[in-house]
Amino acid sequence: MMLTALPNTQNLHEATFQKLRSLLVEGAITPGSKLNERELAEQLNVSRTPIREAIRRLAADGLVELIANRGAIAVQLTRDDIIHTFDVIANLEGYSGELAAQNISDQALIELEALQYEMMASYARRDLSSYYRLNLKIHQAINHAANNPVLSQLFTQVNARIEALRFRSNQDGVKWEKAVGEHQEMLDALKARDSVRMRKVMMQHVMNKRDVVIQLVDSESNEKVAARTSHWICRYQNSLPIRRG
Repeated sequence: MMLTALPNTQNLHEATFQKLRSLLVEGAITPGSKLNERELAEQLNVSRTPIREAIRRLAADGLVELIANRGAIAVQLTRDDIIHTFDVIANLEGYSGELAAQNISDQALIELEALQYEMMASYARRDLSSYYRLNLKIHQAINHAANNPVLSQLFTQVNARIEALRFRSNQDGVKWEKAVGEHQEMLDALKARDSVRMRKVMMQHVMNKRDVVIQLVDSESNEKVAARTSHWICRYQNSLPIRRG
């Protein structure tokens, strides 16, 4: 299926990078899949040069692995990788929220509230792609309001590893609704300049995401085991000699 062609502008390389990033985050390119430069270039209607550059940037961001003799592979985290990464990002976001509550300017708070309003509109439309983009902007804005460049850099690096998983965590309607409520709690804590409450809300928000993701991973793993078991049972049954009465 041909994807929408990207605009032929000076920003072609950036547009290609952002499109590939979205394909990875939103699961159009599944974890463990190989990124074929020729096929991607055809799909995006660009040459292989911007594709190659985008893949290098995605590898630096942790969304792609460059493996000898195999090429570029969409990163696939183990269950332990997921738990460890979410544990780290929960503490980073908790600290970020604490500092943001202390340091955020009135103007930044107004801008954050506007983003929240836009995100809620996306939620009302059940537009997950738009919702996630705005959701990420809100988390980035909170991180920026913390006014700690080292913390911002760490957040960006670590969060990139689990963006696709955070996106998937909202595919359950009930869990998505809960996450929306938590975002309102964040905004309320920021308005109150309550750093202790903000840290708690941010950490709990991320840990809830972790739990949803682990449930998804475990469910998929169990389904694969069940499918393999069923396959071998069928093969065994088919190998048995036919009994004649």
